[in-house]
Amino acid sequence: MAPSAATARKRLLLVGGGHAHVLVLEAFARHPEPGLTITLVSRDRLTPYSGMLPGHLAGTYTRDAIHIDLERLARAAGARLVLDEAVGFDRVAQRVHLKGGEELSYDILSIDIGIAPDLSGIAGAAEHALAVKPIGSLLEKWDRLFESALAPNGPRRFAIVGGGAAGICLAFAVAAFVGDRVSGAIRVSLIGASEAPGINSGMRRRIARALKDRGIAVHAEDAAVRIDQDAVTLASGRRVPADAVLVSTHAAPPPVLATTDWAKDEGGFLAVGPTLQILNDEAVFAAGDCATMNAHPHPKAGVFAVRQGPVLARNLRRAVRGEALESYIPQRDHLLLIATGDGRAIGGRGRFLAFEGRLAWRLKDFIDRRFMRRFA
Repeated sequence: MAPSAATARKRLLLVGGGHAHVLVLEAFARHPEPGLTITLVSRDRLTPYSGMLPGHLAGTYTRDAIHIDLERLARAAGARLVLDEAVGFDRVAQRVHLKGGEELSYDILSIDIGIAPDLSGIAGAAEHALAVKPIGSLLEKWDRLFESALAPNGPRRFAIVGGGAAGICLAFAVAAFVGDRVSGAIRVSLIGASEAPGINSGMRRRIARALKDRGIAVHAEDAAVRIDQDAVTLASGRRVPADAVLVSTHAAPPPVLATTDWAKDEGGFLAVGPTLQILNDEAVFAAGDCATMNAHPHPKAGVFAVRQGPVLARNLRRAVRGEALESYIPQRDHLLLIATGDGRAIGGRGRFLAFEGRLAWRLKDFIDRRFMRRFA
């Protein structure tokens, strides 16, 4: 049903260029909403797709191949792109204050600004480690790090702190990229591998075997407590030699959220209900890593933002029209594919399904490339 003139004259403001908002823009590009004004605020013109990050770090994909052009996507959706970032929100006046000084008004607001690194839980991490998120910042530092690794006296000992799926993927990627390009022995260590939600026992066995085959040292039951220039100190007192350290744990909400009185969870992330509206403000939606569904908590991972995107798009359209909203209920089990950096992958779903091999890698590559083709 076409919206009435009264409901069509609305301003939709999207703050952040995360995965969910990319899918919102795609939806409005395919089916424009007459009379609706859309504005996207993003610090960067290009936004990386997290599913292809390990492949890029392993040297499989170019930087261009893993980025979505927000300017082109916004243009297709008839949206205005503002290259800036939010530094304040005024709920009463329904305005967003930008770092550059501009103020933007909205009728409907959606927030998808990801997470911020929090290295405060590990002594020395802020000085001697790279945070994996936000991805854009990591990529800038990654290039410099591995340019130095190619030098004769460059870093040869790498440590990945955080043994979830992200940390495991990074360990494989580092071993593949550096090992294939640097002469002489390298050492890659994975710290905290016992913390891997969503990975079933069959996958764990396959991952453990693949890590061993790649020569990656695993410190599964130990946690990093200090990072120095040449080593990571573990809770057990053991020191793991490391010239370069990447940390994929300890994410925090973006600092700007602390300035608001919107509902939040215990960690400071925006608390949303099944419609993806913030619990105490029906004019504001949130998705991706910056938001938490209290009724259905899940890890901070791009796969969930991708699944939220279509529901968010439909609900934003329904909110503009004044229609009833639908509920987003995340799947309890989802397909997980971990590339091992050698043309193979390990996959699984639920409690029992686990598989590995070249076909698993082809499946992951197909899924990721198909997603990116939607925005080409």
